Amino acid sequence: MLDHVFTDAIDALRGSLEQALLERLAVEEHLNADVLLGDLTFETSYGLLGETDPARVRADITLLWSTWSQSSFRDWYVSEGFNEPPRIDIEVSLRIQRLVDPPDIERLSSAAPAAGPMVGDEMLVRSGPTVERVYDPDLTSCANAFELAYAGSYELDEATLEDSTRIDTEFAALGGWIASALVRLGDLDLPHLPDE
Repeated sequence: MLDHVFTDAIDALRGSLEQALLERLAVEEHLNADVLLGDLTFETSYGLLGETDPARVRADITLLWSTWSQSSFRDWYVSEGFNEPPRIDIEVSLRIQRLVDPPDIERLSSAAPAAGPMVGDEMLVRSGPTVERVYDPDLTSCANAFELAYAGSYELDEATLEDSTRIDTEFAALGGWIASALVRLGDLDLPHLPDE
């Protein structure tokens, strides 16, 4: 097993989401390595327990470990010091999908949290909404979706690099915040397309 601070963060994220009773969506987890740049990206998707397939509401979570962070981590590991601490970039996208009607952007935006959770010393910041329409091949019907993203960074100080179990504490609130946001969005009375 690979022993690295980034895999510790992945484990902490999974633990937080599962402790919040969220369910990982099937075949929705990826660890990607950018061969040219060297960045590592972990992507996963979770939904509420008992959701349909595909889920009506879901959270897509991305963790990015950049080449720059790896260089900073290596400097600390080799020489026990760094100029700037390494960081993990985090993005959480809350998504309502398979809507029959185009989404009411103001209603959905006001139902979603105005600010993201605190991860370490930084709060994830909400971006503007995205609306999507997907048509079937003969253009007779479409599914609508609404998405809001929250993004920020988690800086790893020397104490955390020396004891990576501290990451569990820093990521602990993330799962509960995501579960609460998905419940709020899932409780909205919106018509959805029938299950596939």
